[in-house]
Amino acid sequence: MVASAFTSSAVTGVAKVARVASGCAVVLPLARIATVVIGGVVAVEAVPMVLGVMGFTATGITSSSIAAKMMSAAAIANGGGVAPGSLVATLQSLGATGLSGLTRFILGSVGSAIAAGTARFY
Repeated sequence: MVASAFTSSAVTGVAKVARVASGCAVVLPLARIATVVIGGVVAVEAVPMVLGVMGFTATGITSSSIAAKMMSAAAIANGGGVAPGSLVATLQSLGATGLSGLTRFILGSVGSAIAAGTARFY
């Protein structure tokens, strides 16, 4: 008798929560939540891969790559050296050391926001 009363009470409580949740204006479908999470993960994982493909690797800039061409153009434009803080220097640093925790958080947030914005149209 006690177990059935507890079960009945629990079921009633769950039913009340379900009714309240269904009445809320902000109930997201599972597909949209998955899209946002996937967008964040893709953004965080794609950046190191793209940097590597461009030629910004942990061992330095790969010869005959896009990174090498960018470095050459930056050096010519700057009178023989790459300026500290320039795009090439920043990408080379990211390629060599990887992404910091804050950078991963920002990329994940931006990727999630883009995915959420895109998902609104579908």
